[in-house]
Amino acid sequence: MKKSIVLTLLTVSVFLTAQKSELIRFDQNIKDKNSRTKSLTFIDNRSDKNIGIITDKEEKAEIKFEQEDLKTYFENKFIEDNKRVGTNDITIMLEELKAYNEQDDNRDFPYAKVKIRISSFLKRNDRYYFINRFDNVIVCNPKTAAHPQRFLSLKIDEVITDFIKASYFLNITGSYIPESEIKRYDEYLSKDYKAFNNSELKDGVYLNFKSFREQNPNPDYSVEKNRKGEVVRLMSKDVQTSISQMYCYVEAGKAYKLTPVGFDEMHKDKKGFYIHTSRANLFFQAKTGGAFVGAIAGGFVGALIGGAIDSASSSNSGAMNGIGYRSTLETDVYIDSLTGGYVFTK
Repeated sequence: MKKSIVLTLLTVSVFLTAQKSELIRFDQNIKDKNSRTKSLTFIDNRSDKNIGIITDKEEKAEIKFEQEDLKTYFENKFIEDNKRVGTNDITIMLEELKAYNEQDDNRDFPYAKVKIRISSFLKRNDRYYFINRFDNVIVCNPKTAAHPQRFLSLKIDEVITDFIKASYFLNITGSYIPESEIKRYDEYLSKDYKAFNNSELKDGVYLNFKSFREQNPNPDYSVEKNRKGEVVRLMSKDVQTSISQMYCYVEAGKAYKLTPVGFDEMHKDKKGFYIHTSRANLFFQAKTGGAFVGAIAGGFVGALIGGAIDSASSSNSGAMNGIGYRSTLETDVYIDSLTGGYVFTK
């Protein structure tokens, strides 16, 4: 019995010794260059504060924050990095952060991934106004990254830092959220969105996600098809215009979203609208050099989260150009009900 206990303790000791830690250090500043922001409040709303363990060859590495008290860290860092302040009170809420290895269908080996969901709000008195959200899975390609936990920890650092900076630019959407509802803001706001709640969609052309969400097709626009039934032209009254101006069109109650490789039918389930596609398709001929904020930042350049191009109009809206591995794996990619961006689940 004693030998068994000793052996168990030795096994646990060896495991703990072999397991490494990869720290997320947040080395970048979170300065508001335009000095519009007065304060930053950080809410760590994760139900599980453990990020996860990633396999690195024969070892395992746990991804951790160097500063575990994120609220205190970011609120103090904002004060340190912003000597001149403005009038806006910004709230950042980290809702989910999980690192893991996943074996996808038809893949020879598992991929290291991280799921991150973070949102931002403008606070005025006891009311919150939604600014933006990043909700996605970042994939590491083991063929190009020697240490996947290091790759993912850097991406977590950059995504959170750049998201905070982008939130300073205040692209307010939707009605206000009472303070008592802030942690269920998604459900609170989505109840008013007709496309997600109505049983039928209105036929017509939608030039941006907001008009689709509110079910207001533009009566001045129409599509024309070729003999094969494929949409080949977008017409503004009687004048042909660039098809890239269109977000989607609805015909016979079915929606078809414009993507870089053509139109994909938008399906709907209890989680919302989705298209079946891959990162490779959505990144195809994607624009580069922009910032995650797109129109939100009004020209803000430098955010890593490039490619969530202005979801109001771009055919590539929501694609995370430059974030992680551009996999050919085809999955159900959801349309974020608040931003119109793509939400990858794998």
